[in-house]
Amino acid sequence: MADYAPQLKRLLKEAGCSFHRQGKGDHEVWYSPLSKHYFPVDSKIKSHHTANGVLKQAGLPKAF
Repeated sequence: MADYAPQLKRLLKEAGCSFHRQGKGDHEVWYSPLSKHYFPVDSKIKSHHTANGVLKQAGLPKAF
């Protein structure tokens, strides 16, 4: 099964988003200068729907 997290994090970094802090469990909290919001990113993302949802929160278009 695919893990979308590494590719997702690369897209976030390229868009100017940054790691803010470690969240609960295996989640990280990131900040997007585009949407001006903080959002959680799981360390293992198995669903492309979840990966696209994170991109939406960051103010980016779907990529998966």
